[in-house]
Amino acid sequence: MSRKILVLAHTGRKDAMAASQETCAQLHSSGLVPVLRRADAEHCRQVYGELAAPVEILGEDVGLDEIDLGMVLGGDGTILRSAELVRESDVPLLGVNLGHVGFLAESERADLAQTVHWVVQREYTVEERMTIDVQVWLDKRKIGHTWALNEATVEKADRQRMIEVVVEVDARPISTFGCDGVVMATPTGSTAYGFSAGGPVVWPEVSALLMVPISAHALFAKPLVVAPDSIMAVEVLNRTDANGVLWCDGRRSLELPPGSRVEVTRSDKPVRLARTSRTPFSERLVRKFELPTQGWRGPVRADEEQPATAPLPTVRTVEPHHIVAEGEARP
Repeated sequence: MSRKILVLAHTGRKDAMAASQETCAQLHSSGLVPVLRRADAEHCRQVYGELAAPVEILGEDVGLDEIDLGMVLGGDGTILRSAELVRESDVPLLGVNLGHVGFLAESERADLAQTVHWVVQREYTVEERMTIDVQVWLDKRKIGHTWALNEATVEKADRQRMIEVVVEVDARPISTFGCDGVVMATPTGSTAYGFSAGGPVVWPEVSALLMVPISAHALFAKPLVVAPDSIMAVEVLNRTDANGVLWCDGRRSLELPPGSRVEVTRSDKPVRLARTSRTPFSERLVRKFELPTQGWRGPVRADEEQPATAPLPTVRTVEPHHIVAEGEARP
């Protein structure tokens, strides 16, 4: 049976639609079956008149359980939308960046043909990215339950008014302050909203959760990195009548009246991302943010170490100062 590859594109962009046509044609010519959503197929037909290759339609000709891999053509937003679609399955996603930074994407538009070749040859690995489970409570009633790959953010609903919150870790309050919001993120989300709010960059392999205040009016409102099994919570205090709003991955939202409580824990269902190379995250970080690295010489290997031609600098040992106790004479 031929492998079925789901092609997911940002059909609101011409370059993404062109990339979708090119991808389907190359997959078909290589003996694989391209799969599109009905709306995406119709959109391509409206623009191009006909599809570049025969395709099957997701949910009609084929189900998610028959999909081998999802190729996502777009930016990080398109990948987050695709993650919603495949969350209940084991389908891995391979992103081709057509946006700006594209931290979740594996390759760039110029590498599309090579990326499809790697898919055809199964030259990729799959890694699992942590997601978070998000529950919202009000008056001891659960009023919302969702998830996020990047972050869950409690924000002020009115741009003219801060919200008053208390942040909590493992059922213990940490601090209370007025702010524009609080980001609760995964390591994957550390380079997204949490990064913009001043949070740390966390390597994807690190098992941790992040809590990052946004424009907090407080002396102690620093980013926190907590254990992956911790329970993070943000309560919207009813000291004022200012409402909040919960955003998950910038896609799903829920109103938060005063008294609302948002609890975030690690989810037992990760998102699977396909990788065509084992590029270190540090290299990805430098490339995506165009960080300056001029002057770097790199570590010295054992076979490159040269014998010293000059005496090494002398290391001096400084005697500790004698601390005079009360009533003791100075030496």
